[in-house]
Amino acid sequence: MTPSVRRPVLAVVQWRRSVTAGAAATVLVAGVGAAGAGAAQADTSPAKADDGARITQETKVADHEVDVTISSPALGKSVKTRILLPKDWTRGAARTWPVLYAFHGGQDNYTSWTKNTDIEAWAAKYDVLVVMPEGENGSYTDWYNYGKGGTPKWETFHTAEVRQLMERNYGAGAVRAAIGNSSGGQGAYSYAARHPGLFKYVASLSGTLSLRSAGMPAMLMFTNAGNGQDPFAIWGVPWADDANWAAHDPYALADKLRGTQLFFSAGTTGRPGPGDPDVAPWDIGLLSEIAVGADNNEFKKRLDELKVPYTADIYGDGRHNWPAWIREATKIWPTMMKAIGAKQVAVTARHR
Repeated sequence: MTPSVRRPVLAVVQWRRSVTAGAAATVLVAGVGAAGAGAAQADTSPAKADDGARITQETKVADHEVDVTISSPALGKSVKTRILLPKDWTRGAARTWPVLYAFHGGQDNYTSWTKNTDIEAWAAKYDVLVVMPEGENGSYTDWYNYGKGGTPKWETFHTAEVRQLMERNYGAGAVRAAIGNSSGGQGAYSYAARHPGLFKYVASLSGTLSLRSAGMPAMLMFTNAGNGQDPFAIWGVPWADDANWAAHDPYALADKLRGTQLFFSAGTTGRPGPGDPDVAPWDIGLLSEIAVGADNNEFKKRLDELKVPYTADIYGDGRHNWPAWIREATKIWPTMMKAIGAKQVAVTARHR
């Protein structure tokens, strides 16, 4: 898994930061409205997922922003997910909302999109629910574990448990998009291909989209070993377990992406792009993006062979870091919202 290279802390003060840390209350879900703490409700505990996954806690982060703790059988432990709620969201509403799933990269977590971007402000302009689940360094797959399966099952967690919990407790609808940076982009594409129809629109920002292209298995094995993981437990041993690698490889599954609106982007030159830090030519963020860019070009050729429609921005200069991903995300955000029918809404001063 290619690690995300973090960008410097944003200089812009986002609207969510107007809420002090002391104002964020941690409470059981049944006892609070997500947009503000209130008296205990009479309703029952949150609905569970089919396999028994359940929300055990809800933490208010800011107006229209909550973290939930999920007890997950697929992972064998509890992890968190951050949710941005639409302006007119109310608990138990009869309606549903279009939903965007935002997946993070390696060595990041469920808070990465809000820490590194203005995603709250982007989302506040649209009638959309945004879900940012924990992915750890799990490579967005149910781990092979030498053919034995078992935990962690990150694909099951994201595509079944989180999805069902959001739909049953937060009004997430059946019209979905996914965006991911770095390994989160690979995860978004793998999920879209393995579950046709799950997403109307999927976007990868410097994601690995051809897992088995020249040099890529070695890079992924090296990166995951550096994360303290057994790299062979994830997809298996390259070549020896090629069938399982192929079963999760967007390149091998490209034909199954037909009918989903596709966007992907990556740099290729190994030079910093606009807004990137001025670093040495041997910087890992530059070198890794060269490999990812070549990988994306291989994927692009495969889509061309299959005549699968897509939009790509193979932009040349750009580091494997948040400034590049912010540039790309802001460009495609209106198109992504249109794809899932998320309408623009009036934005109050607090959300600007």
